[in-house]
Amino acid sequence: MMVRISEIEILPEYWADYNAILKKEAAASVEKEKGVVAIFPMSIKQEPTQIRIVEIYADSSAYQAHLKTPHFQHYKTTTLKMVKALKLVDMYALDPKTMSAIFKKLE
Repeated sequence: MMVRISEIEILPEYWADYNAILKKEAAASVEKEKGVVAIFPMSIKQEPTQIRIVEIYADSSAYQAHLKTPHFQHYKTTTLKMVKALKLVDMYALDPKTMSAIFKKLE
């Protein structure tokens, strides 16, 4: 699996618009893309313009395919002016076996 955390700061005046676009993109990605295991957007409680997205893909090729989808391209182009800062943090699972078990619990 490929796991990434996106750390995004949104300009306050765009927060509502950004949130609506992000929700649609995340839902479309999980629904339409077999290689997208999870896209889980969150905001920091005390700082709602600070967004964190946990992204989990089956592998790096699933991530590359995700970047080319119409729903991701729409998200990226329409939110570009809304983003003050973006940092992509690639993660390494310390216990991949347990990580897989987490999703089995949801079945």
